Amino acid sequence: MGIFNEEYVVVRRGKDPGDPSEITINCPDKVGLGCDLARIVFEFGLSVTKGDLSTDGRWCFVVLWVIPKSSLSLVRWSLLKQRLENICPSALASMLPPVAPPVPESKRVLLLQVCSSDRTGLLHDVAQKLWEMELTIHKVKVSTTPDGRAIDLFFVTDNRNELPWKKRAEEVTKQLKEFLGELCSFCEINPAGPECGGLTCFPLPATMTKDIFYDDPATFEQDRAKSVNDLTGCENPANRVVVNVDNSISPVHSLLQVTCKSRKGLLYDCLRTVKDFNLKVAHGRIAMLAGGNSELSMFVLDPHGRKITDVQEQKVLVQCMEEEVGHPVRIKVGTRGIDTELLVATPIEKCGRGRPRVLYDVTLALKMLNICIFKADIGRHAYNDKQWEIYRFLLVDREELSLVSTRMRNLIVDRVRHVLLG
Repeated sequence: MGIFNEEYVVVRRGKDPGDPSEITINCPDKVGLGCDLARIVFEFGLSVTKGDLSTDGRWCFVVLWVIPKSSLSLVRWSLLKQRLENICPSALASMLPPVAPPVPESKRVLLLQVCSSDRTGLLHDVAQKLWEMELTIHKVKVSTTPDGRAIDLFFVTDNRNELPWKKRAEEVTKQLKEFLGELCSFCEINPAGPECGGLTCFPLPATMTKDIFYDDPATFEQDRAKSVNDLTGCENPANRVVVNVDNSISPVHSLLQVTCKSRKGLLYDCLRTVKDFNLKVAHGRIAMLAGGNSELSMFVLDPHGRKITDVQEQKVLVQCMEEEVGHPVRIKVGTRGIDTELLVATPIEKCGRGRPRVLYDVTLALKMLNICIFKADIGRHAYNDKQWEIYRFLLVDREELSLVSTRMRNLIVDRVRHVLLG
């Protein structure tokens, strides 16, 4: 009965600084498991340099070689291993009596209220601390009072517990108060009532559609090309995303191949799209190519276990993959009344999860630019039959920064894009 002692996840640290660390996952398979694994690796700020995935439909084997996005990044390897193990399907499931289904995420939403003195980078630092305490932030409402107090409302779920236990709530509030010190005047966490809206998705206001989305395909393509050129430092047709579906390589599977510039979160974006199409991956490989490119090859089957032979289905898959991989975030700085507003939009997975690290990365970019946030809001909205998380930040304008200048606004967009995708 060695199955009870199976170690699904093994992490081998790189011997020297800069050497890739190896993550091996050997566990029962499920549709979308690769996306779930890539999401957690992405959430911990790791970039995948190469990897292999194979499955026989019942058991899968995954090896990823990863490096921190920065040499200064502190990776919590033991917590990473634990989080990866938590999403691996259990081989004991078929041997144990049926259990009650897990509590839906929407029923587990907690409301964390924090009041403290405001300062540059406060939202970023609190977001980092909540992540360290294994809380996932779904929505945020932040406002600043005239006397310099920040009132923050975080809608979170607890990755450690399925229900809000009193002991856990006391642990969270105690650690947050100690972290903020004298700045904190109030901190409380409770279950979010139905009046708070939970994770409800609302229609996108008409005033925002042209601010963050594009009605003109040409404008969309220009902005997407700009995002790639900003990351690579050059304008080159080879920088675009190339997606192919080939049925001649394997007699059983379709080969889905994606080639593009390497960037943070690339594996997650590819596998997220594959999961949303409910495709089954039999074998996959990600490799670095010359010129800073990455190539991801996947042998896939459609939801019915067949090749993808329908030309229209292939076209839809290719177009969707090009969009999701080539343009995973939308960023714009504009004017809202007399204020400067930063808008960031990211797609929501069909299972209801938003993109990891967005709040952390955007607030880090603003902190690096020494820009204060006057007001912040994260909401879920529907647009063009798709769900999005929209991050809205009202920025504090100071004479030495001049947020109204085109140069400064372009700098904000470029810095935010670089931290999100660099």
